[in-house]
Amino acid sequence: MVLWGTIVNALAIVCGAMMGSRLSRISDGIRSTVMQGIGLAICILGITMALKTQNFLILLFSLVAGGIIGELIRVEYWLDRLGQMIESRVGGKGSNIATGFVTATLVYCVGAMAILGSMDSGLRHNHDILYTKSMLDGFSAVIFASTLGIGVLFSAVPVLLYQGFIAIASTFISSFISEAMLNAMITEITAVGGILILGIGMNILEIRKINVGNLLPSILIAAITVWMTQHGFAIIKAWF
Repeated sequence: MVLWGTIVNALAIVCGAMMGSRLSRISDGIRSTVMQGIGLAICILGITMALKTQNFLILLFSLVAGGIIGELIRVEYWLDRLGQMIESRVGGKGSNIATGFVTATLVYCVGAMAILGSMDSGLRHNHDILYTKSMLDGFSAVIFASTLGIGVLFSAVPVLLYQGFIAIASTFISSFISEAMLNAMITEITAVGGILILGIGMNILEIRKINVGNLLPSILIAAITVWMTQHGFAIIKAWF
């Protein structure tokens, strides 16, 4: 089953968030220190991923073009609106559901394992990467939910839709993309995702507000740009 790894991943987030929400009665000092630690760890993860790029121009172009597209369609705004809608339905006064939902959704969706694991599920029906991601996400959901609240639980829905779409789409693209190009795409997607994760870490640390949601289209732009650099220009040259 193509979606099995994604389903397990979503369930792991739900279980982890439910466990973490029961640990929410901790002091503000402990919560603040834990969030700072999480923020620092996420920053290091993002930097490590970003350094994997093999072409800095692709990384830069993807962020610029993706950022423009994201601003035009207001991805961050709609993510916040969705989080606020969930908060108004299930949260009480002073709840922090929207923040937990948006933060967890971005962390779980822009990582390399989300993309690579979903592709592996679609191409080879191998769910090992997503099983590993499920363990990591389940554990981190406990930490996130204990500090950001039950909103983390609802991030399982975007994860299910996002990874499920990639897995299903991968079953169709295998005949059109070579293994070498696929690896190149994953490399640049990982690097762009690393920049986005770094932005999430900076938001958690409250260094500066980064509109990470509006940069999400950069991931798709990175994949398209890799294809263009390897085949698109050759096709254009053949035409002329």
